Amino acid sequence: MECYCCRSNSGEKRISPGPVIYEGKYWLVEHTYPTALKGWVVIVLKRHAESLHELTNEEFLEFGEICSITSKLINELTGCVKEYCISYSEAEHFNHVHFHIIPRAADLPDELKGSKIFTLLKVSECESVPEQEIIDICKSLKDKFDIYYKSV
Repeated sequence: MECYCCRSNSGEKRISPGPVIYEGKYWLVEHTYPTALKGWVVIVLKRHAESLHELTNEEFLEFGEICSITSKLINELTGCVKEYCISYSEAEHFNHVHFHIIPRAADLPDELKGSKIFTLLKVSECESVPEQEIIDICKSLKDKFDIYYKSV
C-alpha cells in the first residue's frame, strides 16, 4: 500500500500547502491539511517505520525535543489550554509513525474532545482553514523554530 507520509517527505505530494515548519535529523514538522483547526501539526518520521518499537533511541530523543518546542509554539499561536499528542498510524495510506500535535481550545465542545477531535481533520475545503492561512502559519512557526535554535 502506498505511504502518503513517505510521498510527502519526498516532496512528491506534500501533506501541507505550506513550507516544512521544521526539519530535524529524523523528523519533519508539518501543518495538516485539510483541517478545520488552525495549528494542527504533525511530527513525521523521515524514514518509514510503522511502530514505535522500531524507533531508535536517537529518534525518540529528537522527537522529545521537537514535541516540547512544537507544543509551546502551538500554545503561543492558538492560546489553547492543552495540546493533544496522538499517534495511531493506522489510517489507510498513513501506516507510518507520525504524531499529531493538536491544540485543544478551552471552549471545545465535549463532543469533540479526546479522539473525537479527529472529526476536524480531513474536512471539505469549504470547512478547512484556508490554504493561505496555513501557509502563513507554517512560515510563522518556521521563523519561531529558527529563532529557538539560534538562541540555544
